[in-house]
Amino acid sequence: MITPDWAAPPRVHALVTTREFGDLKLEEVKRKLRALVPAEPSWLNQVHGRSVVNLDADRRREGDAAVTRKTASVCAVYSADCLPVLFADDAGTTVAAAHAGWRGLSSGVLEATIEAMDVPRHRLMAWLGPAIGPRVYEVGEDVRAAFRGYESAFTPARPGHWLLDLYAVARAKLSGLKEVSGGGFCTYTEAGRFFSYRRERGNQRLGAFIWLA
Repeated sequence: MITPDWAAPPRVHALVTTREFGDLKLEEVKRKLRALVPAEPSWLNQVHGRSVVNLDADRRREGDAAVTRKTASVCAVYSADCLPVLFADDAGTTVAAAHAGWRGLSSGVLEATIEAMDVPRHRLMAWLGPAIGPRVYEVGEDVRAAFRGYESAFTPARPGHWLLDLYAVARAKLSGLKEVSGGGFCTYTEAGRFFSYRRERGNQRLGAFIWLA
């Protein structure tokens, strides 16, 4: 597992599973995880969009981000190349987790998560988890067109194709936060450490979790 290295307050707890921990789509792996978190994680039906679930008020569980202010309420997102982003405020009152693939990232899931946290931007911090890296994430013109204003995050690969830096886009979208850390992983090239949908075309997923103690 990975424990985020960031300046979150002591009551903020977070972890990200790796390949060695197991596939979070399997019930036996979920049971193993349950021994590490204070309550059953609030699993979302992720749809690659920008919808944020308020775990303290919403009964629905469809969306690509979750926010909570309650102790021992565990925000959870799956990923296997998409970018998981964990959020906390500097007072340790609110936490959130977002699943940011290119569709969610381009449609504003990070901005929607910040809005749902309802904390001044300069008091928030974010940690960028394992995602496919900028040297291997090849996309087409349709994806580039979805990121108008973020052209600097794209590097030409071959005619009609580009290498996209998800981390660079996320950092740009998170500008003005108190702290943005993490990043630098690559789920595709670090095969022994992470699952990757692009590499394996499988259903295996990593998990990112955050809660207040």
